Amino acid sequence: MAWWIWVVIGIVLLAVELASTTMHVGFFAAGALFVGLLIGLGWDPELWQELLMFTAFSLVSLFFIRPIIARKLRLHETKVVDTFIGEQATAMDDIDVHGLGKAEMRGSTWNAQNVGTTRLARGQRARVERVEGLVIHIKA
Repeated sequence: MAWWIWVVIGIVLLAVELASTTMHVGFFAAGALFVGLLIGLGWDPELWQELLMFTAFSLVSLFFIRPIIARKLRLHETKVVDTFIGEQATAMDDIDVHGLGKAEMRGSTWNAQNVGTTRLARGQRARVERVEGLVIHIKA
């Protein structure tokens, strides 16, 4: 294939990477751009050699470079919202033990799970124990 085809493939894959949040497709974009660069510099391979080089470069960079980048960007760390822990929330529903309902906190309605040992009545105040995504875990 011509060098510019590999560059176009690389740019398209890079656009897909920018639209996603997985940080996987970008390494295949790098492989396509690398092969395009080699062909542009005068390498005249067979198609199977181009595909082999593309695959090898992409997989090596995916398995060996991605972990380093992920560690530097701290992608594997779980982000915890701890500013709500200990705050007061008001149950907007009757919430059974380990049940789900709604609670009001700081003027916003939240999905709430009762992690206490007693049932929460509507209007009862509860303490936030932890936050997981958009669910606050509360108990009386």
